[in-house]
Amino acid sequence: MRHTAPEGYTSVAPWVVTDDTGALLDFITAAFDGEELARVPVEDGSIGHGEIRVGDTVVLAFDRRSDWPVMPSLLRVYVPDADAAMAAAVAHGAQVVTEAADSAWGDRGGRVRDPFGNIWWVVSRVEEVAPDRAWERMSEPKYAEAMRMAQETLDTALSGRGSGRASAPRRPTR
Repeated sequence: MRHTAPEGYTSVAPWVVTDDTGALLDFITAAFDGEELARVPVEDGSIGHGEIRVGDTVVLAFDRRSDWPVMPSLLRVYVPDADAAMAAAVAHGAQVVTEAADSAWGDRGGRVRDPFGNIWWVVSRVEEVAPDRAWERMSEPKYAEAMRMAQETLDTALSGRGSGRASAPRRPTR
């Protein structure tokens, strides 16, 4: 596939709509070492367009109008150190959704809910694991428990129930 996006942009870009895009851009800068590219106010004082680069991706954002629904985003960010990035996010107002843990496929990470309601998967690649080996590791207690907790905590955060549900992944048969 031919790359058709402008230089410095990826083919797919996430948009985040929030009640305080300026504060969101500040949060992403502080928590995930983002580099703000644009913050464009409009006539009514809101932010009509914002851009921030995190790693190789530009996240786009703008302020929600009062008659629009609240639309929290779900985002994954790869960082050099997931534990440090989660700690920075919490120091800047995020709440932990899922404690950091090691995954069967070689990542370490957890989830935080930022002060604007968005949930971020904060992940570091800690080892390269072949797909067949990752599926073998899924049955090991350490990795099975991490997957169960990841599913339950996300279900709790999104459903609003006091406890979440989980279901063990099954290896695709094809």
